Amino acid sequence: MEDEKGVLRVIPLGGLGEIGLNMMVFEYEDSIIVVDCGLMFPEDYMLGIDFVIPDISYLIENKEKVKGFFITHGHEDHTGALPFVLKEVNAPVYGTALTLGLIEAKLREHGMLADTVFEMVRPRDKVATGPFEVEFLRVSHSIVDGCSLAITTPAGVVIHTGDFKIDQTPVDGEVIDYARFSEYGESGVLALFSDSTNVEKAGYTLSEKEIGANIEEILRSATGRVILATFASHIHRMQQVFDACVRCKRKVILNGRSMVNNVEIAMRLGYLNAPDGLIVDMKQLKNLGKDKSLLLTTGSQGEPMSALTRMAMNNHKQIKVEEGDTVILSSKLIPGNEKAITAMMNHLYRRGATVIYEKVSEIHVSGHASQEELKIMLNMTKPKFFVPVHGEYRHLVLHSRLAQGVGIPAENIIVAEDGDVLEISSDSAEKTGTVDSGRVLVDGKGLGDTGDMVLKDRRHLARDGMVIALLSLNEKTGELIYGPDIITRGFAFKDESPELLDGARTLVVKTLDELNSETKSEQLEVEKEIKRTLRKFFNRTIERRPVILPLVIEI
Repeated sequence: MEDEKGVLRVIPLGGLGEIGLNMMVFEYEDSIIVVDCGLMFPEDYMLGIDFVIPDISYLIENKEKVKGFFITHGHEDHTGALPFVLKEVNAPVYGTALTLGLIEAKLREHGMLADTVFEMVRPRDKVATGPFEVEFLRVSHSIVDGCSLAITTPAGVVIHTGDFKIDQTPVDGEVIDYARFSEYGESGVLALFSDSTNVEKAGYTLSEKEIGANIEEILRSATGRVILATFASHIHRMQQVFDACVRCKRKVILNGRSMVNNVEIAMRLGYLNAPDGLIVDMKQLKNLGKDKSLLLTTGSQGEPMSALTRMAMNNHKQIKVEEGDTVILSSKLIPGNEKAITAMMNHLYRRGATVIYEKVSEIHVSGHASQEELKIMLNMTKPKFFVPVHGEYRHLVLHSRLAQGVGIPAENIIVAEDGDVLEISSDSAEKTGTVDSGRVLVDGKGLGDTGDMVLKDRRHLARDGMVIALLSLNEKTGELIYGPDIITRGFAFKDESPELLDGARTLVVKTLDELNSETKSEQLEVEKEIKRTLRKFFNRTIERRPVILPLVIEI
């Protein structure tokens, strides 16, 4: 598949300049493959938004070219947009067993399972589609079955690492496929697209096995119940918890829908092993001695409706946190969740629990490569061109500098962002333009209908509250029949500010009196005048700008 004139177009639609939202398009002539299809969770200013997916306008415009979605691993920032994207661009989904198992569960929730073609692969399997041949290469990460992709194209071989770290002692014994990466490096890699998430961390990322020993030590010293919260996708972490519980003679109770579902999927596929009798039903918790149980739950990020938060607030129907309980938060504190997590921890301490978390004990390790591992990947693959991916802009810049340190020329490195079009041939790599890209906000069942103006209104309401002016007018004469009633939400209540609201009411009546009969007969004009008057009034009297909603009923 060698053609000196071949040009490969690479278009990141998400994951460059942000953490999450990972999606990258590889295009050669009339064929496209898509690597990953992820979401990200909303930022603080995105009030009421459930999650965010990439703008796939470019894919929709070229959907007849799309040959398949190649998924590196099962985390939602690499798979979570599939239920929405597949509705618009239906193509086969390729992935390893656990990756597809988690995707199938998500698509089943959306009623899309019957319409999707799945192609299961194993590490070192090759998939040929159009001008592409894709080989899945095993890597270590914080989820089972993670893979990098070696993509052979007419322009040359490119490698997309996905999320990875180099763990010399992985829990399942499956180390990164050094041999295949090195073979590709020896035969020639045109371009490397490499994970930048942990580029700020010097040295090497700790092995997952070290966490297992620390968790077991905590279990042996704990005299009461243990509640351990972690990500529901972290199968290796769960396996270590199970093994520690066997040795410490504790039963495991699962809590949280995603935790129960993922354990079932992983055990069915053989990725998670537990002896008979280790996992027991929640109903048996009350019959177990306090030093004989471990509750494995979701909610490590302080999500408002999660099981652990409800326990912390003493609102959980089945579990009450008591004096002497130990709560382990075995996960990374994700930026943006700090307030929610610390609030949850404070409430757990109020219940009398001991809380163990990342800052006070080694009970979590990252799934991403630190600087020395990133250098190893660069040295194994020996790419001609290098594009850092998966990270905020500073991560991409720092990774580009790291690559220069191991000998990649600066002119052969491209720091790209979402929407950039990269054209790579055997002797050049450059940005040649942009396509539509960005973020689509998902609010309940609404997809993309919550735009900047809606978010602006929500922030306005949250900050300044709302005032409703309700009144009835005679349809013909414009005479005031009822009201005006001044109703407030998140602003000022009648019994607290009677003079203020009476002043607003009097001003509305005065405004109506000053309108001529022609204006009074136009409902929209009346509402506009009331809105303008009240906005000025509240701004002048209390220097606040609530949302003003005049409701004029003509009778």
